[in-house]
Amino acid sequence: MSEKTLSDIQREVDDYISQFKEGYFSPLALMARMSEEVGELAREVNHYYGEKPKKADEAENTVEMELGDILFILSCFANSLNIDLTEAHNKVMHKFTTRDANRWTKKITEL
Repeated sequence: MSEKTLSDIQREVDDYISQFKEGYFSPLALMARMSEEVGELAREVNHYYGEKPKKADEAENTVEMELGDILFILSCFANSLNIDLTEAHNKVMHKFTTRDANRWTKKITEL
């Protein structure tokens, strides 16, 4: 399977959502769904890396699946507001590489 770009992912999500009359949820509903998914991610991280083991009868879930759910909802959110995630990413990276260029201790690379 070839790698997908953010544009590919957004298009795939849009193709999926577009087949339903309901379409995208409202921004407020999408924010609530995003918060719910982030909470589920926190639960999984706590189970795998924290001090709270899963109960024997709890459903198997993974950090990978929860991150996938967040990516899906993020794509829905961006699509519903006509936001290109690649462009948003590029703007954020520019902000970090300029504003925070000297904020952290850089690794020394040998030539």
